[in-house]
Amino acid sequence: MHNQITDALQRGDHEEALRLARQFVADAPHDGKAHVMLARVERAAGEYEEALASINRAALLIPEDPRVHFERAWHLLRKRSFTAAEAALKRSTDLDPNSFEAYVLRAQLALDHDDFDEAERLCRLASRVSPDHAWVSVLEGMIALHRGDGARAQTLLTFASKELKNDPQVLHALAFAHLQQGQVAFAEQALTRIVEMAPTVEGVRGLLSSVQIRQGRYEDARASLQRLLDDPAASTPAIVRLAARMDIALKRNDSAMALLRQRLAEDPRDGEAWQLITDLWRRAGDLDDARRTIDQALPRCPDFADLWRLRLAIEQDVGDATRAIVERWLVAAPNDRAALEAAMNFHEAHRDEEATLALARRLLEVDPGHADAKKRLLDRLIRDRPDAAHLSIRAMVENAPDEMTKQELLPWLGYAQDRAELYPEAVATWTAFNAAEASSRWPLTEPGPAAGPWPAPAAAAPDAPGVAFLSGLPGSGVEKVASVIGYAGLPLRADRFEPDPPKDALQRPDAFSELRRGAIAPEQVLAEWRTALPGRHVVNGSVIDWLPFWDNGLLKVLGPLLPQAMVLIAVRDPRDMLIDWLAFGSVVPYCLPSPAEAARWMAAMLQHAVVLKDDPARPYAIIRTDHAASDPSAFALQIGRALGLSEIRAPLASVLGGERVPAGHWRLYASALAEPFALLQDVAVALGYPAD
Repeated sequence: MHNQITDALQRGDHEEALRLARQFVADAPHDGKAHVMLARVERAAGEYEEALASINRAALLIPEDPRVHFERAWHLLRKRSFTAAEAALKRSTDLDPNSFEAYVLRAQLALDHDDFDEAERLCRLASRVSPDHAWVSVLEGMIALHRGDGARAQTLLTFASKELKNDPQVLHALAFAHLQQGQVAFAEQALTRIVEMAPTVEGVRGLLSSVQIRQGRYEDARASLQRLLDDPAASTPAIVRLAARMDIALKRNDSAMALLRQRLAEDPRDGEAWQLITDLWRRAGDLDDARRTIDQALPRCPDFADLWRLRLAIEQDVGDATRAIVERWLVAAPNDRAALEAAMNFHEAHRDEEATLALARRLLEVDPGHADAKKRLLDRLIRDRPDAAHLSIRAMVENAPDEMTKQELLPWLGYAQDRAELYPEAVATWTAFNAAEASSRWPLTEPGPAAGPWPAPAAAAPDAPGVAFLSGLPGSGVEKVASVIGYAGLPLRADRFEPDPPKDALQRPDAFSELRRGAIAPEQVLAEWRTALPGRHVVNGSVIDWLPFWDNGLLKVLGPLLPQAMVLIAVRDPRDMLIDWLAFGSVVPYCLPSPAEAARWMAAMLQHAVVLKDDPARPYAIIRTDHAASDPSAFALQIGRALGLSEIRAPLASVLGGERVPAGHWRLYASALAEPFALLQDVAVALGYPAD
């Protein structure tokens, strides 16, 4: 019977093989090997559930057979029952310590769980059984890859792929090793081979497309995606969004719009799809279609806060239309935190303080720890009764149940002392707060030479995509510049301040010193930056990149290699900057060792802005934020002119966060911060501010 079944399988006659295997089991129901044979036939015929049932029966009948447990593990892995599969594999290796295949599978499972030490242990056991087997090199290469050793992984996997030429798993790992080494073209070759051998392998076409995107080959990337789009099982939401981005990059806006409408009809909660389609509406200037489409979707997901926020963003002003949307949102979700926040911000923008405070109280009922709501109530108390407020907050600090609560209250105490005109006390409070936070914050960068010499800028190509780099020191108000740029719908990328920032040289503070001493070439810095752009959803090259660090050393890259790039540096009077940093922290969470040390560092770093200001050959703009909140229209116009725009949408003052430290506030601290201000006086004058 065994030979007859094998013969039918070799002929591809699965129906005959199944008939014979079932007869074999019927004739010998207690023969475990008969059930193993039936499981293999069912697996070959694609009847996986039946095959798992048969191999389970075999494991009960012949529990001492290691091959049975190994085959059972294969089926369990296919069902993604990883814990049961690991148990079956362990049973297989316990019964047969020389089960090479079981060690390999167990090692792969350990890698999937990021248990690299266990994977190494199992790899060593596999190598004892068959030291020269190619899969030993595969496992060692995968372990090296997971541990970030791309060069070793590439060597091992390249060697293994010569013997295991048609193994998709090996080629997949090899592709990632090439990517880790920055060898995008070689990664594409490996992925292309997988697609040629196994067109339906999950995820490979999407990865192939992303690799082609990294090479700027959008046409090829879009073609790679089309087969996935044509297959309902493979056309995942991520693939649809990626295809839409490709269409946008290729200026096929109608195709992108159709894909996104279909996606949102299926799932109106797809926030990424909404952002993409909103960008298309803005490009086309068809905001009426945007309003209609979003309004039709909102009843399907009334609790989806992102969609309500998007609907608010569509409006050009914060008037009656915005009020109506906020009211609709509150009716749809009366106790929703996001809806209450939107209503509070709306009333604050219209300077309706009583309504703002009432909503802040409602927010605290819903979310007792809501920081913004607490801030508004405390702010009102501090403004109305600063003397009582600082005494009340001091009592709260002294009676705080733990150090964390005390730390959270110290900035508020300093703010209250500031408003009560207790300036030395405010400095002492802020200094104590920052000293306690220093160990958990970023160290100050090492200031490099500001003056160069730097290479002369090249001529920008007429069709070069628009690029700008935005930066600003702590207290500069750079976040206000970013708010205006984002509010205007310009291509700002603020992802460098998010949990998963771009992995390029501009994210590393030491890259500037490496540039200065020649440890890294300008061409490499630019290549890393460009390689990261597609992953940041920059599809046509135009971007305003908000940098956490600026150093004029970057002019080695921008001048000769990216001459169209504009540099935007946010500044205000450096002495006001120091107070703002002391009191309210910074976007980049730098440590602030002491006011004097902070001032010394700030003075050195601001020299880079001074050099730019005095060099007319550089495409730069100093964006002054001193009066941003008091005159948002003039502030927005300043930013628009710097970017070469004839007009730009101006936000309300509330979008900019108000004036925490009014311009010239530093004079009230002339005595309390005399030493730090003396360190900042020269650079303040160089930037155009009065000496006193």
